[in-house]
Amino acid sequence: MNIIEITDFEAEELDVYARLTENQLLNRHEPHKGIFIAESPKVIERALDAGCEPISFLVEHKHIGGEAKYILERCGDVPVYTAEFDVLTQLTGFKLTRGMLCAMHRPALKTVEEVCRGADRIAILEEVVNPTNVGAIFRSAAAIGIDAVLLTPACSNPLYRRAIRVSMGTVFQIPWTIMDKVTVWPEDGMKVIKSMGFKTAAFALSDDSVSIDNQELKSEDKLAIILGTEGDGLLHETIAECDYTVKIPMNHGVDSLNVAAASAVAFWELRKK
Repeated sequence: MNIIEITDFEAEELDVYARLTENQLLNRHEPHKGIFIAESPKVIERALDAGCEPISFLVEHKHIGGEAKYILERCGDVPVYTAEFDVLTQLTGFKLTRGMLCAMHRPALKTVEEVCRGADRIAILEEVVNPTNVGAIFRSAAAIGIDAVLLTPACSNPLYRRAIRVSMGTVFQIPWTIMDKVTVWPEDGMKVIKSMGFKTAAFALSDDSVSIDNQELKSEDKLAIILGTEGDGLLHETIAECDYTVKIPMNHGVDSLNVAAASAVAFWELRKK
């Protein structure tokens, strides 16, 4: 293993962990140079299993011969920057989950058609901007059996550190992509989805809706479950383009759920049996 003791907080090699913002790591202008940060051994292992390429590691001393050992051995001579827990917390500004971070190259995005090939149940996220919600939705999608996730360009990126951590690394297990910015959503995007044989179900607070347990809805062979941004929900244009508008029945005067909670209910009820 290529173990490097941290002696200089200002070392350029540590910028990815200490000084670059999520948007700088994303590198929108040159996406092929984009980087993401995976946190904790389990999440890093899932990223490696998905084919992601490591650039370097940041590891607490005590984990090098412990939880991190197998992962580091598997990655050959990739640089491993190390120090005690307090030093790493001072460097990064937060406490490392299980003492380990890994900077990785962002994989190239797949096309919508590639991601949806062979899928029966997909989720579409429209302008979901909170990375915690995005991560939680991916975790539910993986647990319940959603085949793929599509995101509109305004969504929080699934490879933001917090989204990855909340998802427990399932962002590396569920096929996903971001709809191309040149594809107008919902007009053009919806045409693409329907051309692949999907019926579309918009989750919205509307009087003109069917219940989530509607049998016709549940029996659709291919279904796209569409969830909207926190607060405002789906665009009116999106709802108008969908085959179904769906409401989750609620009690005690509650009129809506957090989008991540709603996704878990929707995925479970509409899963392919």
